This record gives sequence, C-alpha cells and structure tokens, in this order.
Amino acid sequence: MIGRLRGEVAEIGEEEALIDVGGVGYVVRCGSRTLARLPPLGEETVIQVESQWSDQAGLRLYGFLSRDERRVFVALQEIQGVGPKAALAVLDVLNPAELAGAAQRGDKDAVARANGIGPKLALRIVTELKDKPIASDAVAAFHAAAAPLAPTPAGQAVAALMGLGIAEAAARRVVESAAARLGDAAEPALIKAALQELGR
Repeated sequence: MIGRLRGEVAEIGEEEALIDVGGVGYVVRCGSRTLARLPPLGEETVIQVESQWSDQAGLRLYGFLSRDERRVFVALQEIQGVGPKAALAVLDVLNPAELAGAAQRGDKDAVARANGIGPKLALRIVTELKDKPIASDAVAAFHAAAAPLAPTPAGQAVAALMGLGIAEAAARRVVESAAARLGDAAEPALIKAALQELGR
C-alpha cells in the first residue's frame, strides 16, 4: 500500500489533488484544510497517504500533511458511524491537538461543527477518543485550559462565504490568500478581500 508521496502539485480540486510523481499522476482525496495548505501548482510537496480498498471504489488514497493527521483519520474510522468523509470533515475543523483537547474536555460541540457530524456522533467521538493518544502533542492538549478556543477571523470569514453558497475548499483558499496579503485583519476586511479574489 502507498504510505507517502513526494511530487509536484499538478491539480487542486474541491475534494482532491493530483500529485505528479515521476510522470505518474496520483489522485489523492484531501480535506479542505489540507487542500488550502498545499503549495502552488508545479511546486513539490510531501503527502502522508492512507490507502483504502473497497470492492465498489477500488483503491483510494487519502492525503495529509502530517503523520498525526493520518493517525487521527484512522482512529476516527474505528468509531461506529464514522467513515472517510466524516473523518476528513472533523480534521477540517480541528487539528489533531485540538481534537485531543476537545475529547479530553468532552467538548462535543467543537466536534459537531464538522460538516455531517450530528450531536450524537460528536458525543461518541469525544467519548471514544478521550483516553487515546491521537496526537504527538496530545499530552499538552489534555492539560490545556478547558475553555473552548474563540473562533478566528479567518474561520468566521470562511463560514460567511460558505453561507453565500461558496464551496468550503474554495472559501478557505481565498480567505487564506486574503489573510496572507492583509496580515492581522478583522473578519469584514477578510470577507471583502476574499470576494474580490473570487471575482478575478
């Protein structure tokens, strides 16, 4: 099975990227956070890969930018009711350390922010992950303050764009681009700059 790919970013779509390794293009399914953090087209990247096989879909590759993310992706699917799509959705809203902290606090609301994750499934996730070391820095996360993290201006801007019907991957991409240009900007400025980026 494929565990890692090093190659050029050939294409970035809504749910997957095409990684060119020595002239062979590998289609890798990724969450929107991973897609938004990939380098520009034509540049080299290293993708951690989880390979999965099914009779219906054949071989599918799921890509991540860290081994912790891949480890969490696998751990999430060991929970009843969590498939690959739901696992990617959780990783889109919480990185491994944040998920470990939410599980330790029993913060199902943080997990329920993921697309397609209802309250019951979110509760099952935090319950089953509570004592699992799902991230290398999980110990620090376990001892973090119990208060949930305040939403960032970039996160709020992405949510606002999604409310306008813009796909999550595209929303994250233009907001991150706007944030890189504007620096420490407030939500309204990020939304305005992101919309201008989409209009180009």
